Amino acid sequence: MKTTAFAFILLMVTLMVFASFLSNMKVVQAQSDYTIEHVNHEVTVLYNGYVLINDTVTINVVTGQATDFLIGFPYKYGQHLLRSVAYNASDFFAVTLNVPLGDPPRVGFYAVKIDFPQGAPQVFSVEFVLSNRLLVQDSQNATQFTSSFPAYPSLVKPVAVCNGSIVLPTDAVLVQSVPGGLAYGEENLPEFTDSAGSATFTSSVDNVRVMDIEEFSSEMRVTELGEIDCADTYYLTNKATEALSFTDIVLPSSAFSVTSQDQLGRKMAAPAQINQTANRYRVTFESPLKTNESFGFSVGYVLPGNYTVQRGTNSFVFNISMFQHLNYYVAQASVSFIMPEGARVVSLEDTLVGDTFSLSRDVYQETATITKGNVISLDSFNAEILYNYNPLWLSFRPTMWVWALAIVGCTVAVVWKRPKAAVARVPAPAAVVKIGAEYLKSFVDSYGEKMKIALELDSLEVRVSKGRIPRRRYKVLRKTLETRLGTLDRDLAESKDRLRGAGGKYSDLMRQLEISEAEINEAETNVKSIEARHAGGELSLEAYRKLQSDYQRRKDGAESTIKGILLRLREEIR
Repeated sequence: MKTTAFAFILLMVTLMVFASFLSNMKVVQAQSDYTIEHVNHEVTVLYNGYVLINDTVTINVVTGQATDFLIGFPYKYGQHLLRSVAYNASDFFAVTLNVPLGDPPRVGFYAVKIDFPQGAPQVFSVEFVLSNRLLVQDSQNATQFTSSFPAYPSLVKPVAVCNGSIVLPTDAVLVQSVPGGLAYGEENLPEFTDSAGSATFTSSVDNVRVMDIEEFSSEMRVTELGEIDCADTYYLTNKATEALSFTDIVLPSSAFSVTSQDQLGRKMAAPAQINQTANRYRVTFESPLKTNESFGFSVGYVLPGNYTVQRGTNSFVFNISMFQHLNYYVAQASVSFIMPEGARVVSLEDTLVGDTFSLSRDVYQETATITKGNVISLDSFNAEILYNYNPLWLSFRPTMWVWALAIVGCTVAVVWKRPKAAVARVPAPAAVVKIGAEYLKSFVDSYGEKMKIALELDSLEVRVSKGRIPRRRYKVLRKTLETRLGTLDRDLAESKDRLRGAGGKYSDLMRQLEISEAEINEAETNVKSIEARHAGGELSLEAYRKLQSDYQRRKDGAESTIKGILLRLREEIR
């Protein structure tokens, strides 16, 4: 009995040892080995202070197939990492952040893992974006800056040759650097290198703007004649110790008629072109931004018709390159391409795959939107949109106006031919209050600003519903706009009372104005009501669109009446 038990135990131990041996054989067979022949480590200080690191790696696979690669830097830089991307000439590779460096893991490093499903290519690049908190502006000399960065990459194997370089902003002069100079290198760079670098340099504040560009949104509206009306909106925060009085932006090539305005629609000084090759413009603020102060502004411009090419009778292609020559970092960006009325998008070019994009359809118009996060120059892309458009749509709006005028004319003619009752003479008021031209001008300007703010509020609601603007910024902007609108409403109410009390034509114009305002409010209330009913399933899509079109037509008519009243008041000023 004991002999049988002993034999059984011996057999089990032998099987376990054999299984372990087979497992180890498989692991050894599955393992791959490679050497790192060369690394080109390039550190670039961007216009808004962020640090862009590009490591181009050349490896030589000795055995097996390398399916992943670890690369990192000293752990203290990990908290400043905003983004990492890996790619080669033809593909992008998945990157896993904050993984251990080495097996067993080495303490004191922050690493990322790049996965190569088809095996590692011989040459590939890894880019890191580090926060502009690593750039320090000298408190005594505003033109002197010090940027910190990893001097060399941290790897799990030695590197035969590692060449490092530092790229500073335009016209910057190096004062001192670690390891030394703008170009440096190391042969037989050890594995798990822990090397911090820095560069102190002087540069005009024109070329370094320590700021956060939190949001960029661009709307490109393709007109019926092929030109593109554009509006780029920026929202930024000053992170420098000095006040920020201007910033530089990049526009698409061939842009003309460039204008700018603040977030409330107030006109700013026209942007000046400072670099023709990159088509870089300088936007000057009305009031300098203090440290940690935020500001939003828009830049409007027009692109020529050569961005749109006709391929067939009713077939067109809109083609544009975005984010080229970008020398700054943008936290969140979106680009919307608004097609002409009546156009139908047929296809979006494959270059858009991988980005977050959407296609929205209104009654007569379609809009393609591309959204990106953590944008740098590497994210430049070529958007090619194929759409069908019948040129007969050019006459759509004029035809609608002709029909509207015809209906109004017929109505007037019918009313004019009706017999009129005798009208008793009413004596004119003995005196009419005199209204000065300056007072009228103030009223018209205030009302115009109120209409702009109303449009901005509508635009804000659309942008937040589509996720193009952070909720925190939406609340701040909405509160700012509503506060200003409340002030204007109070001032305009007093002005209306005074103009109404003046009697005569002013009293009649104020009565028409109030009727039109009531019609707009009623139309907006009705639109919200049918939206709720449609969402709840009470209204079909066809009925919803028909009612929406009807209410929008009433609102447009009331707004046209208000514009006509303001135009008559402007004529009184002259």
